[in-house]
Amino acid sequence: MRWTLRRRLVVMVVVLVAVVAGAMGTVSTLALQSSLVTQLDEKLTAANRRAADFPREGDRAPDEVPAPPVGTGDFRPGQDAGTVNVEQPAGVDPADLTVFQAGFVDDDGTPTALTDAQTAQMLAVPTDGDIHTITLDGLGTYRAVSSTDADGTTTVTALPTSSVTSTVTPFVVVELVVAALALLVAAAVGMVLVRRELRPLDRVVGTANRVARLPLDRGEVVLADRVPAQDTDPATEVGQVGAALNQLLGHVEQALAARHESESQVRQFVADASHELRTPLASIRGYAELVRRSPDELPVSALQAMSRVESESLRMTGLLEDMLLLARLDAGRPLASEPVDLTVLAIDAVTDAHAAGPDHDWRLDLPSDEVLVTGDDHRLRQVLANLLSNARLHTPAGTTVTVRVRRTGDDVVVQVADDGPGIPPALRESLFQRFTRGDASRNSATGSTGLGLAIASAVVTAHGGTLAVDSDHGTTFTVTLPAAR
Repeated sequence: MRWTLRRRLVVMVVVLVAVVAGAMGTVSTLALQSSLVTQLDEKLTAANRRAADFPREGDRAPDEVPAPPVGTGDFRPGQDAGTVNVEQPAGVDPADLTVFQAGFVDDDGTPTALTDAQTAQMLAVPTDGDIHTITLDGLGTYRAVSSTDADGTTTVTALPTSSVTSTVTPFVVVELVVAALALLVAAAVGMVLVRRELRPLDRVVGTANRVARLPLDRGEVVLADRVPAQDTDPATEVGQVGAALNQLLGHVEQALAARHESESQVRQFVADASHELRTPLASIRGYAELVRRSPDELPVSALQAMSRVESESLRMTGLLEDMLLLARLDAGRPLASEPVDLTVLAIDAVTDAHAAGPDHDWRLDLPSDEVLVTGDDHRLRQVLANLLSNARLHTPAGTTVTVRVRRTGDDVVVQVADDGPGIPPALRESLFQRFTRGDASRNSATGSTGLGLAIASAVVTAHGGTLAVDSDHGTTFTVTLPAAR
């Protein structure tokens, strides 16, 4: 899953805080545990020394208070509670010791004898003067030290590590709670800080989005939107992005201005040429008709030549009219704006198409009520005429062509559908481009200029609508226009 930069930064902050908190907690816990174990070892050494120095039988005066049994160590309540002592007199086999020779003092100060297994575990501590960690059955973990005095008596003393555990465990719990709270605070504060620090980047993105929504494909384009100066500081990363975007927008604006100037010159040339050529073409057509109607007898070949001149001049005049119309639409010339009933236009267009192509089956599918749009009646008639002409010229005889008109919500939809062979997939992408022609099988003897669908698309677009094509099964052209209010 791809995360946003804001989320990644917050997660990185939280992970960093977690790592630091974990390291600090681990170090402090180990330091506390080491300190407590050191204190316990010091206490253990002192307890072992007292147990070794405790007067045993034969070493005390008759009037002294009786000492605890051999092997029990110093059993004074409240002083070494939890201490476990075992003494092994010199020359006595460990198997001969009784449970009264080894014991411990519990928290209440009550002497308690060790079991044989516990005694054996105590006597297994190496007599090297070092402190070792052992586990006594039923009692837990202890720190133990074993020492031997001058007469060969071995004294083993052990202190429980529960005091260390009871101190370290709450400390760890507190550290975990504090770390969890710190992570929550870090996440909340990180989100606020990251959001604040990324506001300049949001403004840069907003500028880019506003520019991206501009219609840059045609017409004069003015890119007045720029990243604010406060977000173009080259000393910051976001400022570098903002400055680069402003520079890019400047270059794009210059390129679009140059493109618009070039297109304007081309459109002006096409418009001027189309306008200027209409007069000589009208003269050529007039003289050709005059010669063809002359009372003087002319050869048949001359009459045929004049007829061809007249027909070609008519075709060229139509081409010039189409090019002039496209140039005017490209220039954004306003169209007429009046209520137009598309049902009437559909009836007229199908009537004309039937007269031009009686070998096709022409059908109408119209609603009972009028369907009004606001636009140019003449240009909308031209759209329907071009679509029906396209269906007539590029489908075989017997093809059924249906014109449907419907009101759908706030739009009016006009469809011209035929059950012909369809449009080749390679041609569909450029179908509404100018001078786009089909292959020979769709264009033979048609005299198509490749401007009909381009004009239809331009007129529909000028009316605020869309023109689409679907040619999976047959061919359907769909014109969508805003309905009249």
